[in-house]
Amino acid sequence: MVMGQAVETGGRAGQPVNPLLLRVAPFAFVFLWSTGFLAAKYAAPVAGPFSLLAVRMIFVVPLLAGIALLLRRPWPSRQLALHAMVAGILIHAVYLGGIFFAVSRGLPSGFAGLIVGLQPMLTAIFARGLLGERLTRAHLAGLGLGLVGVAMVLAPKLDPTVVGALDLWLVPLAVGAVAAISVGTVYQKRFASGGDLLTSTVLQYVGAALLLTPLAALEGFRLVPGVQLAIALGWLVVVLSIVTVLLLLLMIREGAVSKVAALFYLVPPVTAALAFVVFGETLSLIQIAGTVVVAVAVALATRRR
Repeated sequence: MVMGQAVETGGRAGQPVNPLLLRVAPFAFVFLWSTGFLAAKYAAPVAGPFSLLAVRMIFVVPLLAGIALLLRRPWPSRQLALHAMVAGILIHAVYLGGIFFAVSRGLPSGFAGLIVGLQPMLTAIFARGLLGERLTRAHLAGLGLGLVGVAMVLAPKLDPTVVGALDLWLVPLAVGAVAAISVGTVYQKRFASGGDLLTSTVLQYVGAALLLTPLAALEGFRLVPGVQLAIALGWLVVVLSIVTVLLLLLMIREGAVSKVAALFYLVPPVTAALAFVVFGETLSLIQIAGTVVVAVAVALATRRR
């Protein structure tokens, strides 16, 4: 997968990024991001959706800030800091909070996955309108084909009786959450990519915590202490909130936003494969075929122009 032209900026503004890191980043990102859904499923019995996300932010902010201070990374200006916080609210609070809440209120995970599958297409539309990114025919074909592949992967998970009985307000809630991460990634590229990657990420999480903490309070901070919660939080904080999100922000900075978004099409098939290994969930022929379709779609959507 190609992340765009040769890089000029990286972890610190103005420093080059190792080309090998940019080659590996898409594969590592897709794999690690996919594990987040498994971690959320694992934590669901012992944590409310907003409580889990809020505590995740509360842990990650001082941890990541401490790393930034030890490495003496520069902190952004006040204006850039505010932009980073807005991006964090959209990407980490509204998106994750909305999807987790909708699933906790009865939105089937397969149906939620289909809605999340709209994200690359929405991001491409916003990137074209707000960043002026040009969409080639191959890119558009890849985005459309990717949505078909995601539908194939998730089709076996859709129970018509459950879908027919769900509260209709959950659907626009989930769509709004997906639109939030689409806008957030474009906003990040447009307004919050000029500072140091590490310290900007800290401020993203500060913004997310400011919204998620009062929502968790309304939820009553529903957490059941124990090994299961500790394992889930440890994975979400260290692997998802630090390693994976830094990879995402690095790719956004160094490549076209619409191309980065196309990688999200790979998340459902990778998640299905991991669920097969970890939870023993079935993996049907249509899901395997859908995975092939998604792989072709992402190759089209991320090819060099």
